[in-house]
Amino acid sequence: MQSRFKQAALFSLKLLLSVGVLVYIARGLDLRQLRDHLVSVDPFLFVLALALILLQTFVLNGRWELIMRALGVSLDWLAGWRILMISLWFNQVLPSSVGGDAVRIWLLRQRSVQLSKAVKGVAADRFTALIGLIALMVAGLPFLLSRVSNQAALLAIGGLTLAGVAGTVVLLTLDRLPKRLIALPAIASFVRFGTLVRFLLLQSEHRGLLFGSALLIHLVTAAACYVLARGVGAQLSVVDAGILIPPVVLLTAVPISISGWGVREGAMVACLGLAGVPSEQALSVSLLLGAISVIIGLVGGVIWLASPERGSYSADKAAKAAEEAPGFALGQGKEVSSHP
Repeated sequence: MQSRFKQAALFSLKLLLSVGVLVYIARGLDLRQLRDHLVSVDPFLFVLALALILLQTFVLNGRWELIMRALGVSLDWLAGWRILMISLWFNQVLPSSVGGDAVRIWLLRQRSVQLSKAVKGVAADRFTALIGLIALMVAGLPFLLSRVSNQAALLAIGGLTLAGVAGTVVLLTLDRLPKRLIALPAIASFVRFGTLVRFLLLQSEHRGLLFGSALLIHLVTAAACYVLARGVGAQLSVVDAGILIPPVVLLTAVPISISGWGVREGAMVACLGLAGVPSEQALSVSLLLGAISVIIGLVGGVIWLASPERGSYSADKAAKAAEEAPGFALGQGKEVSSHP
């Protein structure tokens, strides 16, 4: 009972933040102009952006399949894509305290996958995406410095990038610490996880494909945002989309709102504003991208309705299994590799 109260309270806080940020952004905008951008978006370009995000799910699934294979779990392509789409349904659409990660773990358990391997596979998938995102932000810094004159924005994005690099390096090298420290229960799971990700990216047979897919996924998101920007008449260049969308994705990934709503819009308005995109157009790009995410989630919902596991599903059991799994916190939060 107490656990359900905490979940409800957390959901309420996230909802309040999402609504609050959206209202705050809207207060300073011309809402009529925003509406005009949304209803007059080029339908062909909107469908193209939708197709890009749908294509992205196939790349996401390919990356996850490679990770599971490295863990010794045979996950065929169709089964993995079905699980991924169902998780997007739970992440993007349902007002549930059980996130897509927990559902992915539960569905893997239904396929007799060991709990430890299921958790490692989902968490490693998340962190691989994060590394790809940080790599793109590092690569984009020189372009950012040459194209943006706002010092506060440069410091914010630069600091965010450096913090991501530092956190990644620390996690991947935790096993270099004195054995007395890494044996502590609070650190041991992080050490094992960091070692796993380092193996996947540096030593596994498919390390090139893994890292390449992590980069490609974020580039597809940037491409979708570029297409949507052109669809509403915004003058956004391909280069600006490539360097300004990754920070939006990273900020959206922080699990403090409902499926990133509000945070994504605030970050999109701020970042695209650095490229001279008016706030109304930037907000319309974010809202249209959110609408695409909902559509993709609904496709996952249809797959879930036809899923044989639906009859035995229990939100409480799924959440409990995931929370009790060692290291699950490493994989919690919003998917940083897609659908910001």
